[in-house]
Amino acid sequence: MMALVNPGQSGDNTEVRNLFQGNFGRLSSLGNPDTRQFSWPATGRLAGVDFGTVRVGISICDPSRTWTSPLETYTRRNLTFDQKHFEDLVRENQILGWVVGLPIHCDGRESQKSTEARDFASWLYHITDRPVRFVDERYTTALANRLLRDAELTHKKRKKQVDKVAALLILETYLESAKHPTFQPLPLED
Repeated sequence: MMALVNPGQSGDNTEVRNLFQGNFGRLSSLGNPDTRQFSWPATGRLAGVDFGTVRVGISICDPSRTWTSPLETYTRRNLTFDQKHFEDLVRENQILGWVVGLPIHCDGRESQKSTEARDFASWLYHITDRPVRFVDERYTTALANRLLRDAELTHKKRKKQVDKVAALLILETYLESAKHPTFQPLPLED
């Protein structure tokens, strides 16, 4: 299993591997790691996440979960800066939970990027103490690009917006699906 690598780094990163694997292991849900209970807030602001090793798109919803809005595209720097940034996001925006896009192949199999997104979600849970749910993010970036192209943005402007618009689509997918009583979020493990 490959661990998340800091942006701009290549090869093995023992510190990150220990952080993501050794300390936390593979949780079946991102709630309390000791009891594996999942405490998901019934109301309150959620943030959608389109994970990337270089850029992370973020969107938020209002506390009643009626509307969503793209918030930002964060360019990752290193674990220290990233941790401070996400802790600040939680505090400044009163985020109660994370909805992370899980990249899945068209045939339903998970990919290396799926593992990286799960590792990032585990890290996000542990640094912010906020629960995480996953949503199948197939085609969200393609749809985000199409929406931005339809808005007649230049390629340069689309590139700056695509990650946070993909995060918006991830969060909207979760919120819409959660309205149905048979909806089950994707598990952390296979």
